[in-house]
Amino acid sequence: MALLDRIFGRGHEPQRRDQQGADGFEPLPSRRGNAAARPDFGHAEQVPEGRFRFIALDVETACSDAASICQIGLACVQPDDQIQTFSMLINPRTRFNPFNIRLHGIGPDHVAQAPCFAEAIGVLLPLLTRHNLVQHSNFDKRAVHAACLSCGIDAPDLRWSDSVMIARRAWPELKGNGGHGLANLRRRLNLQFYHHDAGEDARAAAMVVQHAESRLGLSFEELIKPVAKKSDLPAITMKGIPTGPLAGSTLVFTGALGMSRTEAAALAVRAGMSVKAGVTRQTTHLVVGDQDLTDPAGHAQSSKHRRAEDMQAAGHPIRIIGESDFRRLVADCGTA
Repeated sequence: MALLDRIFGRGHEPQRRDQQGADGFEPLPSRRGNAAARPDFGHAEQVPEGRFRFIALDVETACSDAASICQIGLACVQPDDQIQTFSMLINPRTRFNPFNIRLHGIGPDHVAQAPCFAEAIGVLLPLLTRHNLVQHSNFDKRAVHAACLSCGIDAPDLRWSDSVMIARRAWPELKGNGGHGLANLRRRLNLQFYHHDAGEDARAAAMVVQHAESRLGLSFEELIKPVAKKSDLPAITMKGIPTGPLAGSTLVFTGALGMSRTEAAALAVRAGMSVKAGVTRQTTHLVVGDQDLTDPAGHAQSSKHRRAEDMQAAGHPIRIIGESDFRRLVADCGTA
């Protein structure tokens, strides 16, 4: 029980919440009294138990060394989408950089009685290995691997996904317009959390995924599927159901979709739309992957996309829509 008491902070409440940041940084402590703005997650008494849809993980470090983890936070998303948040302090057994202390408010005194990383990860692994993990950028995975190496233990085989990549897919318009970091997403999505606390940042990453699921109409499992390369995408030709509400329409797909081409074509066919492989004068709709519609990731538009735009410029009534608009279109027909 002594190890668990150390890990879960029983009888040891960190005092960093009562300190004021400096040099323009406002760490978590100065906001503790704002009960209306900040949910009180407290210091968890035990690791969350049960099965979750996914778990977001975030770390804070003592210095520029990725292995210097001084706090781990988890946000466990339940099947009903409620989030259990857990955080723990870690003694990195290394120096603390003043910049990092100002950023997250954790210093050497706060972790003096905390467990080392090897002890903490040993307690967390049974939970982590059972779930898909979400990190916001690749830093957290790199930090866990570096901390394992520093402790002389093997890095665990964990299933990682990146909420930055999910956010880029859901909000491609943010590229060059504030980006997909948590600070900008907090403003854009009106997220309520406190940056640079591992538990809070993990919760923010989980909320980003939840917002993306809602925006794209995709489950977490669908969001983390590898997007097929254009060269791997099959050419599908199907005839629409004559009684469908959009009968007489002809649709073509281009770019990377969140669902498979076969699934997308089935939705179109049930709505009455015929699916063809290439853009012609009979094409009424071109469906483009949401990200490719506004952000082709440095690549030129597909030949189908360019041809459709040329046809629009010439006065041909062809609609170019993203996958999200396509989903709404067929949903309005009662076929989604």
